[in-house]
Amino acid sequence: MRPAESALPLRHALALGLLHGPAELLPVSSSGHTTLVPWLAGWPYATLDGELRKSFEVALHAGAGVALAIELRGELAGQAKRMDRRRAVTLALAIVPPALAGLTLRRPIERRLGGPRSIALGLAAGAVAMAIADVRPTDDGRGCEDARERDGLALGIAQAAALIPGVSRNGATLTAARARGFDRGAAQALSWSTALPVIVGASVLQAGRLARRGVPRETRAALLTGGGTAFVSTLASSRVLGRRGRSEQSLLPYALYRCLLAAVVLTRLRRAQ
Repeated sequence: MRPAESALPLRHALALGLLHGPAELLPVSSSGHTTLVPWLAGWPYATLDGELRKSFEVALHAGAGVALAIELRGELAGQAKRMDRRRAVTLALAIVPPALAGLTLRRPIERRLGGPRSIALGLAAGAVAMAIADVRPTDDGRGCEDARERDGLALGIAQAAALIPGVSRNGATLTAARARGFDRGAAQALSWSTALPVIVGASVLQAGRLARRGVPRETRAALLTGGGTAFVSTLASSRVLGRRGRSEQSLLPYALYRCLLAAVVLTRLRRAQ
């Protein structure tokens, strides 16, 4: 086994930060891409110290979370004004399952899954589920105002399942919403309104843990570079893709892309045996 590296090259931190924005906004698994792109490119990312990798990924998600909060502030304020008991319960049910799963299952999942093979399988399985759920007609579909407690629980379970590398939080919630009969526009809106609290909450929690452990001086530049470029790329991507992402666009192109990426990874693994 190669010894763990103690530093992440700034050019790699920059590239991964720039990639994180569009990967976070589209249902393709940003965390999966953070692992697969360095692996496919032959970068020594997998040999980095495990805590350094986790800290860097926290920085990426934190930068993306801040950018999304800024970009969606108008929508979030509108939702807060319309909040009533039913909406509050529905939102809580969408948040609690991933929070509990993250607290209890995050470490086992990171130890046993997260390699290229498991990420590829997660990409492929999520793509099939996404394509099947998106086949339903969009005419007479349910709107955001039709969301009820059972819908919130379905979205929460989907977000918990997204802890599995390659599944994608956005992809899982879109799949759950479409399976529950919401039209594509409503599915997109519900996906982000329920995902943003989880992204921000997880980032704050992980950042607190990171602050308590302390950040080695030699890694600070890479964390700042990754988090800063993730913020910029997410903000820019949301303005380019945001309106389109909430439109009636089919999820099939993303499902096909995920299957293609999974096939590339599995082919590489087979040739390496």
